[in-house]
Amino acid sequence: MERRRTIGRGLALVLSLGLSGSLAPAPAGADERQVPRTAQTPKVQWGGCPEDVVAAAAPSVLECATVPVPLDYADPGGTQIDLKISRLASTAPDKRRGTLMLNPGGPGGSGLALSSLLVAQGLPSSVTDSYDLIGMDTRGIGHSSPVSCGFTEDSPYFANLPAYAVDDAAVTARAKVVKEVAEQCARHDTGGRLRHMTTANTARDLDRVRAALSEEKTSFLGYSYGTALGAAYASMFPERSDRIVLDSNIGDTHLDRDGLRRYALGMEETFPAFAKWAAARHDSYGLGRTPGQVRKTYFAIAERLDREPTADGWTGQHFRIAAFGFLFKKSQYPQLAQLWQALSSGDATAAAHPLPENATAGGGPSPAVNSTRGAALSPADNSLTVFLSVTCNDIEWPEDVDTYRKGVAEDRERYPMYGAAAANITPCAFWPHAPAEKPVAVDDDGPQNVLLVQNVRDVPTPLAGGKLLREKFEDRSRLLTVDDSGHGAYVLGPNACALNTTTRYLVEGVMPAEDTHCRAD
Repeated sequence: MERRRTIGRGLALVLSLGLSGSLAPAPAGADERQVPRTAQTPKVQWGGCPEDVVAAAAPSVLECATVPVPLDYADPGGTQIDLKISRLASTAPDKRRGTLMLNPGGPGGSGLALSSLLVAQGLPSSVTDSYDLIGMDTRGIGHSSPVSCGFTEDSPYFANLPAYAVDDAAVTARAKVVKEVAEQCARHDTGGRLRHMTTANTARDLDRVRAALSEEKTSFLGYSYGTALGAAYASMFPERSDRIVLDSNIGDTHLDRDGLRRYALGMEETFPAFAKWAAARHDSYGLGRTPGQVRKTYFAIAERLDREPTADGWTGQHFRIAAFGFLFKKSQYPQLAQLWQALSSGDATAAAHPLPENATAGGGPSPAVNSTRGAALSPADNSLTVFLSVTCNDIEWPEDVDTYRKGVAEDRERYPMYGAAAANITPCAFWPHAPAEKPVAVDDDGPQNVLLVQNVRDVPTPLAGGKLLREKFEDRSRLLTVDDSGHGAYVLGPNACALNTTTRYLVEGVMPAEDTHCRAD
């Protein structure tokens, strides 16, 4: 049992995206955009950062501050919650043009140390000269009034991905588990805060932070679920949005069931890159001499573990989630191959093999993002709680179990590697709160200031998501596709064209004249 708990703990939040409701009577519209927030929001007082943030950011030195925002924007004078923000200030006053807000994804990812992560990954100095980089723990996360469903290490709900359903009976069994999860969240929500965790409210929070910083506009760089947040902000406050970069797009301002099912599409489109890599190294790893043989090895391992979990706790579900996570980055391919070797041979030491880096990322592109979480709550509990709250509250989810059984059957055929997981039932089917407002609609009436960046092969956010958001933003946006595999293209990926094109836009404001394709380096 102890090893099974360890695997669950390590796999919690294997994904960088996923995505309750403000009681505002309607989504923010023209009247909301015209509210003079500077008069309502106190100015930021910068000071030191919490110790865990200091450690995560090193060697970069960040400043931190607290910005109060309404828990419920329908009652702006009511209960306030504190948001913790960070700043990596520009050291070139003659080049500084404003603020660049950052979001790592999730929802459930801490962003306080994201600026330092990006700098360490190679963010050009022209960007850090041009902007104060503003990171934050968004509402409910880490140091920003954290919320909890009370998840523990041995909880049956240990990842923000649905469990793989081997058959119809597995969907029925999972429905009981996720129903209990939703009820558990309701019991722990004694302060009534979970219903106010939404993308729309988080976008409103961004605008409060902008006002507190005394900026007329703000630029934004968001990854994964951060693209939904950035799309919402650009739609709710188009005239206050400056230069918007959305990398690894989920396709809308929220994660819905269709978006969740696209994870399976992303797995099918990304796996061939690993299969080709592994086949070329067959003499070392023995996973198959051709990509087709490597694919067969995947199914052989998964199906054997479905029938006979290992003594140290590896099940078919754990194996599939681990494979999904390792495919986020090409640099993790050797680790995935090692794990397959161990599980293929029945090696009892399989548990000793490292899990994918993003498995502990809590919704961000790297584990460094989430190492800034406060110690008061379990990181997995906090991250999973925010993921569920925002995802379930943003939009109405089907409640009929048969709907999920049908979807699992369809996607098991369409996407055999992961379809029966991505289409499975989630706690959103039994969530205690109905959406308080409609999801934010993408507003195509605004400045041409949204650059969409998308790898062609991406497990949780396949290319289809970038194309969907491009269609919705119409002439406000341009789509930059990158012939690469991985989750995150700008700075987090190696492609020179993607780096140069995006940096040119952020620094010089040069938007590509048309949709652009970056060839593989």
